[in-house]
Amino acid sequence: MATYSDPPAESFRLSQLISDTRYRSYTFQFVALIALFALVGYLLSNLAQNLAEAGLNISYAFLREPAGYDINQSLIDYNSQSTHLRAAVVGVLNTLLVAVLGCAMATVIGVVVGVLRLSPNWLIRKLMAVYVEIFRNVPVLIWILIIMAIFTAVLPQPRDFRGDNAEASMLWDMFAFTGRGFYSPKPLFGPGSAVVVAVFFASIAGIFAYRRYVKKKLFDEGKLLPMFWPSVGLLFIPAIVAFFVMGRPITMEYPELGGFNFRGGIFARNSLISLWFALSIYTAAFIAENVRAGILAISRGQTEAAASLGLRPNRIMSLVILPQALRVVIPPVISQYLNLTKNSSLAIAVGYMDLTGTLGGITLNQTGRAIECVLLLMLFYLTISLAISTIMNAYNNAMKLKER
Repeated sequence: MATYSDPPAESFRLSQLISDTRYRSYTFQFVALIALFALVGYLLSNLAQNLAEAGLNISYAFLREPAGYDINQSLIDYNSQSTHLRAAVVGVLNTLLVAVLGCAMATVIGVVVGVLRLSPNWLIRKLMAVYVEIFRNVPVLIWILIIMAIFTAVLPQPRDFRGDNAEASMLWDMFAFTGRGFYSPKPLFGPGSAVVVAVFFASIAGIFAYRRYVKKKLFDEGKLLPMFWPSVGLLFIPAIVAFFVMGRPITMEYPELGGFNFRGGIFARNSLISLWFALSIYTAAFIAENVRAGILAISRGQTEAAASLGLRPNRIMSLVILPQALRVVIPPVISQYLNLTKNSSLAIAVGYMDLTGTLGGITLNQTGRAIECVLLLMLFYLTISLAISTIMNAYNNAMKLKER
């Protein structure tokens, strides 16, 4: 009886790295990687040699020196005797403030405009089209300057609020909109306020949990539970109860006119407001087109099928159309968030001191450390861009169609 056995395994030879198709592609990739490392090493070595010959050495010791300049808008304590490092931190926080506020407002406006672009009402549809075409076809720097000029020229000055025959008045005795900036009440947190804040954030988490439960109930059993008023109750009632139980630990400081300007409260300079508004309405025009494209990508049969089940138009949009459209909308919206964050560097045009104005502006000019400042600027924008991409890509993966 004949027996069969597998042929003996062939031993590996170095020549197989070129002759064997199983290893050849890895060989070429490894050689290309080595060549890339060698090229980068040569460039860095050449840079270090040229800097040494020019008498320049890369050092970040200047970050510990006093900055010697003031910053008009700061989220943390800062004065002219603070270090350049603290000035850079102030610039980072100012940049992040504009980016977060701008992305939030641009998303809301973009989604609303994108949905209204498909409205059956001819007038609304055309007005939204005019908005999109005007704002996305004019450079954002021009919109920043236009809005800044409008705030400065149209809004009253603090002196106009003075006297019995004042030309301007505060809104509800709490808000003042002036050519210098906007004033609003400032919360003051006393003992026990941490409990109220914790309850408020727990209420927000409860809203998301309740909305998820309502959707699960609808999809599994077809029961439609109320969503709006329970969400409003969860948002306010627990926090209000905790506020009174803890003895009203949170009070408000209202802006008051004293001397030639308002004092107290939260002050947002008109440079911040104009930059925020301009970036938001400019980016919202692009997001609106992304939303419109995502909605049009959904088959009309989805809408007709949902309507045949008796769902109202707003329910169809929120439960059927938008969840499916998000898979098309999110990837281009990520790019718009990145563009808004990088466009915030135009803040120097209206005197808003972001990171480009502090580290890349005054600090660079005072210290002469151009290479170090530019490297730090590149590192920051690279880091924040990668962070935005990571977060949004994780959300995009969560919204993907789950196959059984």
